[in-house]
Order: sequence, then structure tokens, then C-alpha cells
Amino acid sequence: MSSMGRAGKVRVERRLMIARHGARLLDRKQHILADELERLQLRAELARTEWDELAREAALWLRRSAALDGSARIEAAAPLEPAGVQLRWGSTMGVAYPEDPECQLPAGPVTGGSSALSYTAAVHRSVLEAGVRLAAVQRAESLLTAELAATRTRQRAVENRWIPKLENELLDIRRQLDAQELEESLRLRWAADRNVAAAGGPARDAKRKEGA
Repeated sequence: MSSMGRAGKVRVERRLMIARHGARLLDRKQHILADELERLQLRAELARTEWDELAREAALWLRRSAALDGSARIEAAAPLEPAGVQLRWGSTMGVAYPEDPECQLPAGPVTGGSSALSYTAAVHRSVLEAGVRLAAVQRAESLLTAELAATRTRQRAVENRWIPKLENELLDIRRQLDAQELEESLRLRWAADRNVAAAGGPARDAKRKEGA
């Protein structure tokens, strides 16, 4: 058995062990990502429902306010500064994604107008907050979906290509080593037989001389 053959066998066995361990880790990661994604999908569905309901209510009250106050007063009621968003970041299996965003709303100017205008402004602020929450959870859902797909692709590559390739390579090495062992064993046996035959030749010659 050659040292190169033994070294190759050890090297492939180590790589195969690493590949199998990697496949188990990828499988575990896939299940964790799938569970977290399911949770986010539920949150996204609830956030989308909330946003839809508030958006319809805001549109309704905007029409009422437009009829009562006019477009000039509606425009005057709009805040002078833009809203801001502060994101918090969560992480699952190394994937960072936004969660629990905080919408920072500027104060609106003090203007006259009907109670409809005041409620219209309030409900639009609620719509904006709901929209920020929906956008954050949709972004988180998108990031985890992409990572889950990539993890599944890597796992399939390891299980369907890398591991079978290494198993076949290891099988070939073992066959070669078995053949070398058999060849070496036969060579040693033939050498032993020749030595026995060579040792028996002088003994036969001596017996012939004694008989003569």
C-alpha cells in the first residue's frame, strides 16, 4: 500500500466528514430560517391588513375634509418637516433585517378648520406609521426569503454533488488500495514459495548423493 494512497484516503475521508457536517448545519439553518420566515409572513399579513383598513379610512376622511374645508386648508395642515424613521435590527442565522421601526412624525401646524380636518390629519399619521411597519416587515421577509433560497441551493449542492463525488472518490481509492494489498500479498506469497523451493533443492541433491 503506497503512502500516497493512504494519505489520499485520509484526505478524502476528512473532506467527506466536513461535507456531511456542513450538510447537517445547512439543514438546521434552513429549518430555523423557515420558522422565522413563517413568523414574519404572519406579521406582514397583519400589517398589510392594518394598512389597508387605515388607508381606506384616510381616503374617506380626506374626501369629507375636502368637501368641508377645501384643498387650501388641507394643504396648510400638512407638516412643514418630513417624517423620519428609526430602524431597529434583528438577526437570524447571520441575516440582519429591520424590525420594530419607530416613525418620528413632525408636529403639524396649528390651523383652523373642521373637526373632519383634524381627524383626517390624525388618521393620515396613523397610515404613515402603519406603512412604515409594513415596509419594514416586507423588507425583512424579502431578506429571509432570499437567504432561505440560497441555503437550500447550497444544501442541495452539498448533498447531491459534493458528497456523492467524495464518496465515489473514496470508493475508488479504497478499491485501488485493496488491489495493491492483494498484489503485495500475492507477491510476498510467491517470494516465500520460491524461497522454500530454493531451500529444498540442495536437500534433494544431498539425498541423491547419499543414495548413490
